[in-house]
Amino acid sequence: MTYCVALKLNAGLVFLSDSRTNAGLDQIGTFRKMIVYEKPGERFMVLLSAGNLSISQSVREILQVEQLKEHDTGEPITIWNAKSMFDAVRVLGAAVRHVYERDGASLKKAGVDFNVSLIFGGQIKGEGMRLFQVYSPGNFIEATPETPYFQVGESKYGKPVLDRVITPDTPLNEAAKCALVSMDSTLKSNLTVGLPLDLVVYEADRFQTDKVVCIDENNPYFRMMHGSWGQKLREVFDSIEDPMWNGGHTDVPLMVSSSHAKPLKKITTPEEKLI
Repeated sequence: MTYCVALKLNAGLVFLSDSRTNAGLDQIGTFRKMIVYEKPGERFMVLLSAGNLSISQSVREILQVEQLKEHDTGEPITIWNAKSMFDAVRVLGAAVRHVYERDGASLKKAGVDFNVSLIFGGQIKGEGMRLFQVYSPGNFIEATPETPYFQVGESKYGKPVLDRVITPDTPLNEAAKCALVSMDSTLKSNLTVGLPLDLVVYEADRFQTDKVVCIDENNPYFRMMHGSWGQKLREVFDSIEDPMWNGGHTDVPLMVSSSHAKPLKKITTPEEKLI
């Protein structure tokens, strides 16, 4: 299992991935799940991967040289000459299908599903930043202002904080902090996601970045954030009033009649019916 998240903001892009893979309780490995493609001044792209490791590694390898030929004449499209991120993600989709055509039948024969999930985002000179999620058939969807982030892998634990915090107007540093909190929540609840982490922060229209960091268990900021987040959550939880059951004084009673439904019916004898 893995967890990867990418955020598309007005100010830039944030990418974060863990590095744990496992095929059982005693088969734990560390593999990087993020790769950066950068041609300074012209294009900046990041690929995050989850799913079957052999498939995702093959896709990453093929993507380097994959060519999308639309006409008999003219130069084939690659991620290095694509004029738009849309064309670049089409090349990625073709690479996924290339691996499926090569390995899909043999994987199926061995009882292995063709399972890969990808996030691909960046910016090519001449257009704005774009962010895509790519599925196993090679099809994809694009992030919108209403949904400015994508997750792949073990997403459920880290989603609530993203939904509460992230909007297109979120500043980059705040978004990076939110992504790390999202990852920390996932690490806390799922042992199949693990350190070290890879974090990349990209500022709009820069076409390169030096904000690339590998975060392990000794990273000072991550250790501070991990401790602070747990402590503050506990403080907020303790600040919320406990429910009153026996007529105690409160301005926010729990035992009130619902305007939409009656209280749950108790069954007290074998003869009673549920309905």
